[in-house]
Amino acid sequence: MKKKLLETQFALCIENSGCEDIEKRKFYQILPDEEAACEGYLRVIDESLEDYLYPESYFIFIELPPKVQEAFIAAV
Repeated sequence: MKKKLLETQFALCIENSGCEDIEKRKFYQILPDEEAACEGYLRVIDESLEDYLYPESYFIFIELPPKVQEAFIAAV
């Protein structure tokens, strides 16, 4: 589980213009996607519990304590 937590990234949504499946001031799990990142997008597990691409500028990366990460991942 520790390795999975280290590879997991989270971000806070700060904008959602035109995106109904993400909410401002909510934390989201970010999945690695180098190709999307090169284009300015992040692969986000959104409210539909599916992963989709959203503009990187809509998020701020954050570091959550391990216990919070575990709870977050267990809920998905």
